[in-house]
Amino acid sequence: MNKIILRSIAGTFALLAGSAFAQNAELVAPGVEAELLTDGFVFTEGPAADAEGNVYFSDIPTSTNYVWTNAGELQTFRENSNGTNGLFFDRDWQLFAAEGGAGRITALNSDGQAAVVVDEYESEPFNSPNDLWLDAEGGIYFTDPRYGDESNNPQPGYYVYYLAPGADEAVAIITDLVKPNGIIGTRDGQTLYVADHLGNETYAYDITAPGQVDNKRLLAEQGSDGLTLDEHGNLYLTGGNNITVYSPAGELLDTLTFPLAPANMTFGGSDRDVLFVTARSSLFALQMNVKGMY
Repeated sequence: MNKIILRSIAGTFALLAGSAFAQNAELVAPGVEAELLTDGFVFTEGPAADAEGNVYFSDIPTSTNYVWTNAGELQTFRENSNGTNGLFFDRDWQLFAAEGGAGRITALNSDGQAAVVVDEYESEPFNSPNDLWLDAEGGIYFTDPRYGDESNNPQPGYYVYYLAPGADEAVAIITDLVKPNGIIGTRDGQTLYVADHLGNETYAYDITAPGQVDNKRLLAEQGSDGLTLDEHGNLYLTGGNNITVYSPAGELLDTLTFPLAPANMTFGGSDRDVLFVTARSSLFALQMNVKGMY
């Protein structure tokens, strides 16, 4: 696996090896480029930053979770991860995982040991939990599509679920999308965003109470694999070789281009102003003018 180290110089990043693509300077820091951090994976996904800004991510086909540290080092965090896809830290910096291969949501300790949080709905396994977001109280919102062989799906549809803190049973809260994938909510807990990957649309919902959504509205005529938010509430979507950025009102603000097709992204680094992008076999970084919401 080819590891590429970044050097921090006066708030910008200098590339020691790898590819670079120029970007628009409004959201992106002036004069910087998308930089390859490390590659040699199969399919990277699910990035999430811890309290210090270290970025955890998944290589789904190899069932391995890695962490890219603020020191520019790649470390293996967890092996035999059951095809873990999405990762998310709650407000107490507890890491949660969507284990698509095992059809469950788990909580991970600092050694990568997993404890099952929920693994079925109405006495049947989930399809393949994909992405997740936790609200301030610890309620878990997650998507449950399936890719690949869909002939033996245990659930009758591809739904968005909510698991209340301490609950044993999840509730299906969105059941009318084609194949929901990326999911995230605003830090104030008032808005939920869900990308209908196969439906090629992304929606916003009002969160009227924990696990209850209303006022579904189209935010973008574009689906997405992953989603993230910046400090201004702008929503980042993936598609083709691009990350597209929309305002909370659905206005297209920018298109960021990468050498490989991004699957997902998150803000990380010690100042939370670096956009880390999982793109096929690689992990990229882009220095931003804005910080992440999380």
